[in-house]
Amino acid sequence: MMVERMVLDELWELFQRVVPPAPSRPQGGGRRRYGDREVLAAIIFVATAGCTWRQLPPVFGPSGPTAHRRFTEWTAARVWAKLHRVILDELGSRGDLDWSRCAIDSVNMRALRGI
Repeated sequence: MMVERMVLDELWELFQRVVPPAPSRPQGGGRRRYGDREVLAAIIFVATAGCTWRQLPPVFGPSGPTAHRRFTEWTAARVWAKLHRVILDELGSRGDLDWSRCAIDSVNMRALRGI
């Protein structure tokens, strides 16, 4: 129930377009791999709640270190950038995105040094 509230069906459909397939595992021992939707919900919770990976409530299924490991894998695979692009494309194709109200005035933007 918590997973479906954190990752709505529409987001899940878009996410499935960009997430890489799970690596194949040799036959035999070990724990089952948590589903991508469960892990995505855990990642969203950590990002929005401001807690640490180790503080992740057990209701999500995967442990904090497991969620963090998958977050790192997906970051390396550029999943977040791809998802961002897919969401923008989807909103744009439905007419739900109005770029005319997104003007940025460079006078109000501060540059950071040393980055």
